[in-house]
Amino acid sequence: MPLSPDDLLARLEALGFETTTVRHPPLFTVAESQKLRGEIPGGHTKNLFMKDKKDRIWLVVAEEDADIDLKRLHERIGSARLSFARPELLVETLGVQPGSVTPFGVVNDTEGRVTVVLDADLLRHDLLNFHPLTNEATTTIRRDDLIAFLRACGHDPLVVDVRGPAADRARICTGSTGAPS
Repeated sequence: MPLSPDDLLARLEALGFETTTVRHPPLFTVAESQKLRGEIPGGHTKNLFMKDKKDRIWLVVAEEDADIDLKRLHERIGSARLSFARPELLVETLGVQPGSVTPFGVVNDTEGRVTVVLDADLLRHDLLNFHPLTNEATTTIRRDDLIAFLRACGHDPLVVDVRGPAADRARICTGSTGAPS
């Protein structure tokens, strides 16, 4: 049974991570969420739930305005060709519905099936914003705390310039600052 948003927030608190959560009407797209920008500081994101031709599952987390070439993304992350994964797989692995995709969902991926990819440019923000397993709220967390949370859930993120050349692909995030290695 997947964790609820309240369970997630309790887990974040138990791990010692300070977060702020703003409740709002359901938001399904980046365009809809942009209306909240004045109220919520920090980096705002888009989250792409994808599957490659070898059946590996990827969660790509990038700045909301990142121009990602989906036909070449597989080269940047070192995967086979990618396509968007079925909604049923999203529910099965991350425990969220379409429109609520979030890196916090790895708390429900106890089998470690999903590889998390963080856009290197996104990590310039100290504060990052994600849905807390529901698109009816936005939770702000420090960048370093997000990385520590992902690791606590057994998911070492890859840090990739999703807009850059393939030669800059797939660096494992190291160090306490979350800076790419």
